[in-house]
Amino acid sequence: MDTLLEGGFADPVLQSGAAFRAVMAALANPGTVQNLVTPAPISDSMSAELVSVLLTLSDHDSPIWLDDVLRANTAVLEFVAFHAGAPLVSDPQKAVFAIAGEATRLPALDQFNLGTQEYPDRSTTIVLAVPALHGGAALTLRGPGIKDTLHISPLGLPEDFRAQWAANRALFPRGIDLLLVADWQVMGLPRSTRIVEGS
Repeated sequence: MDTLLEGGFADPVLQSGAAFRAVMAALANPGTVQNLVTPAPISDSMSAELVSVLLTLSDHDSPIWLDDVLRANTAVLEFVAFHAGAPLVSDPQKAVFAIAGEATRLPALDQFNLGTQEYPDRSTTIVLAVPALHGGAALTLRGPGIKDTLHISPLGLPEDFRAQWAANRALFPRGIDLLLVADWQVMGLPRSTRIVEGS
């Protein structure tokens, strides 16, 4: 069998469990950095961190949106089909999970499924690879899971991220959740998190 199709976690049960706990901890403690268990990347298109979250969260009932570069890569498509069995969608409104290799490939946040008042949990969770989780513009966070305030500085966010996030937060309990990944780590920004002025 092709080595691609043999890829994924070396120990799927233990490693996917550890990655799942990291993702949940990242969302429960917004802005904190959690260590990910990472398999090998898929070619040059999908980083090991994106692969880890994909394998952890997706299944055949979870439609996935991939950015154009990932979607154009046959190796990525074969990997997703073999390991996750997840249906791929071209319409971001239909995605349970969205995966992007960089911010320039990501549509505006409000283009994804924002959930409904009755079913806010049906919104899209976006997984975005960034160059680093530190070294970018400083942001100050408030909200559930944060004691007082927390300062973060992920590198490579969309230029208008603060405005997009304010609009997303205003929809609460609707809105997308965001996972940022880099350097074998993950940081969560759930929809309940606010970016406050003065950051």
